[in-house]
Formats: sequence, structure tokens, C-alpha cells
Amino acid sequence: MRSTFKVLFYVKKGSEKPNGNLPLMCRLTVDGEIKQFSCKMDVPLRLWDVKNNRASGKSVEAQRINLAVDKIRVEVNRRYQELMQTDGYVTAAKLKDAYLGIGVKQETLLKLFEQHNAEFAKKVGHSRAQGTFRRYQTVCSHIREFLPHTYKREDIPLKELNLTFINDFEYFLRTKKKCRTNTVWGYMIVLKHIVSIARNDGRLPFNPFAGYINSPESVNRGYLTQKEIQTLMDALMKNTYHELVRDLFVFSVFTGLAYSDVKNLTADRLQTFFDGNLWIITRRKKTNTESNIRLLDVPKRIIEKYRGLTKDGCVFPVPSNGSYNKILKEIGKQCGFKVRLTYHVARHTNATTVLLSHGVPIETVSRLLGHTNIKTTPIYAKITVQKISQDMETLSYKLEEMEKNILLTYTKLYRAYEEQKKYVPEGNLFEVKFEDFEADAFGTTKLAYEKLGIREFDCAEAAIRQYTDRKKGYKKNKYEYKPRTIQLVNENWGYALKDWDYEIHP
Repeated sequence: MRSTFKVLFYVKKGSEKPNGNLPLMCRLTVDGEIKQFSCKMDVPLRLWDVKNNRASGKSVEAQRINLAVDKIRVEVNRRYQELMQTDGYVTAAKLKDAYLGIGVKQETLLKLFEQHNAEFAKKVGHSRAQGTFRRYQTVCSHIREFLPHTYKREDIPLKELNLTFINDFEYFLRTKKKCRTNTVWGYMIVLKHIVSIARNDGRLPFNPFAGYINSPESVNRGYLTQKEIQTLMDALMKNTYHELVRDLFVFSVFTGLAYSDVKNLTADRLQTFFDGNLWIITRRKKTNTESNIRLLDVPKRIIEKYRGLTKDGCVFPVPSNGSYNKILKEIGKQCGFKVRLTYHVARHTNATTVLLSHGVPIETVSRLLGHTNIKTTPIYAKITVQKISQDMETLSYKLEEMEKNILLTYTKLYRAYEEQKKYVPEGNLFEVKFEDFEADAFGTTKLAYEKLGIREFDCAEAAIRQYTDRKKGYKKNKYEYKPRTIQLVNENWGYALKDWDYEIHP
């Protein structure tokens, strides 16, 4: 509901100046709340028209007073509209302060971005990753370049952010910076986070991203099949350095640990858990989330292979990431893999081939990978053709079992009825086909009364006829039986059809 708003001017009686003039005041009323302020001018009482809120007459002094009043009124109205657009609501106190310039603080996007980055930098290496910090710096740098390029200004007030600004920045990233779709998507998430900071603390009362639509492209993340994993494990490496790189990759295939987590893995993180098995009890460096992984035979053998080769408490002597991925690329070519090997491929392989393909639930996979949000997990975990085949085979088996249960249930019901109906006293059972009842509901009901010896049919006849006549107008559905259904019915219930004089047709 729109607020009520009124501006009124008056002279303050009882506050006469030495020259006899009175101070001119402005009164603001918003939704019943009243605030007033001095207009910084004096008005002769004889000139002031209380009814019209103006000076009367056409004298030079009256014109001067009225011009000042009009300017104040216009400015107050402008401030009112600004507050409604930015904050969504107005109070008399806010309007007064806005007009007088009290507490007006111009918040800008780049200033907010730089403040955020300065605070983020303090957390790098503790609760935040260096890579994430660089992404914030990159987006801030792009905005610093974008503003002069597109808007011919060095910064922009938060209140001027809108959907047009968001779309313009996306266009700038795609054209000027030549960013790909997924890069743009990631950068816009960063900007959205900065905007959310301003929204959460009240500096931005509206959402400039409202109506903005952007989504990443599906990326075919590579992974190794079970056969390729075995090929890699059996391959002869040309030197011990290549062998180390291969072994670390295989270790991550069976644990799902990222490069940084393997590099920082220390012996104290290897613990015998409550189940008597050896586990890795650690936290992911990237997200600081808990990641507990039971060690299978393959990674345990790799740990034993390199035990005692480091002096800093680390489990493995891990090479630099650049050197590591360079050698991985050579190993992939040696093994004839179509997938370009990088360390992250091991993590994808763990999620896909090792875990999901062997029936591990996605919730468990998410915990093992150390994801903060389960929505992240499907990005890494592709469902293999083998897994789909296994799942469909399981479904087929379940459907066959369900079909058998249905057939058996109806067989039991029929036999139970045929066995137990002999216990019904003679004259108390009247069997009728559904089709006969549908063809002549009234006649069949009358026959049932007669066969069962139910009296007073004459009393119920009118109501029964009314009911059955009403049903005549109902549209009947036509059933078409599939050949498979007819086959199953005839094979399993053929004897019942014969006993009841039924014949099923397509």
C-alpha cells in the first residue's frame, strides 16, 4: 500500500525576529508521522496566506518567498521519490534527513568490492582458498575496467544497480573479455555474492539480479572406466618419477582426494576407526569440510610403498601440480586413453566408476568427496553405461517379481473364494457377471432380490430404478488389452475363465 505524503508550509508564531518577521517552517507528514524543519528565511505575517501555504500578492517580496517555497517543495518531492525507489518505503524522519543531507552516505560497488576483498585476504590460508580469492580479484578488476568502458565513470552507486547493469556486464565479459559461458557464469556468481552483502546489511533494499537468468553449460568431465583403471595400474612406467605420479593418481582414484589434500596428507590423519579398519580422517583444504574415507587394499598398498620417504610427516613426496599434470598427460598417451589425464580426472573416476557404478548412494558419495552441498556431487559423478545397464536389469527383475506377485495374489483369491463359498447356506449366494449387471442393472438387481429371498422389493423399486436409470447416461470406458496381458491371463487364470464362462479378446 502506498504511503500518504503531504508537505505544508507555515510561519512560526511566537518567534518574532527584531524586524517583526516570523520564521518560515516546512512540515512533512508521512503516514501520520510529522517532522518539521526551518526553511532558513523570514516572512512578514501580513504577507502569509495560511489557506494557500504561500505569500499573498504580487509584490517582489511575495514572489521571492513563493519561489523559495516552490524550490523546497520540488526538492522534497524528489527526495521522496528517490527513497521510494531505493528503500521501498519512506518515513518523515528519513525524508527530512534526506532533504537536509543528514546521514547521506553514498555507497558504491567498487568500494564495497574492495572492502570485501581486503577482508577475504586475511582469511586466505585459514578458512578461504587462494584460488577463490584470485577469482574475486579478477571480477573486481573486470568491473573496474567495465565501468569506464560502458558507463564512462570510475564507480557506480549501489542504488543505481539494476538488471540492465547486470546484463551489460555479462555482455562485456563475453565480448570485450572473450570469456566462455561457464567462466561468465562463475564471474556472475561472484558479483551476485557482493550484491547480496549489500542487500543483507540493508544498503541495497532491492535485488538487481531479479529476472536475470544464466546457467552453465554441461561439461563432459572425463573419467576412467574400470578396464582403464586396471590398464593404468598394470602399465610399466619408464622411471620411478613417472611411477610415483601414476601411484598418486591411482591413490586418488580409490580415495577421491584432490591434489592439495593428498599433498597435505600426514601420517596422523591415518587412523583405525571404530569398525577396525584404517581410515583417512581429514578436512578438505578447499572447503574445510570433514572428509572421512575408509582405505581399501589398493591405497593401503600405495601408502606402504612410500612409507618413510618423507621427512615432514607427509604420507607422500608429492611433486608440483604443474609437473604432475605434465607427466600424467604422457602416461595417458602411453596407455592409449582418449581422456586427457589431469589430477581431477582421478576424483571424477572415484565418484563415477568406483562409487556410483558399484551402488554407493549419492548422499554417501557427497560425504566422501567432502562436498558442502549435495548439488555439487552430480557434476562430478557421471552415470556410466554399465551402471545404467545394471540398474535396468535390477528394475526388470523387480517388475517381473511384482508381476508374479500380482498373478499369484489373484490366483489365491479365486481359489479361496471357490473353496469357501460352499460354506454359504443355500439360497444366500447369488453370482452374477459384471457385464450382465451393466447390460441390465435394474433387471439383475430385481433377480438378486428374488434369488436371495429379499422382501419388500416393491418398496425399493422406485429408488433402484431411479439409480439405475441415472447410470445409463454414464459414458463407458473402452478397454483394450495388450497381447502380453491376454497371454498372462490365459496362462495363469485360464481355468477360472472357463469356470466362469469368460473369454478374453484383444
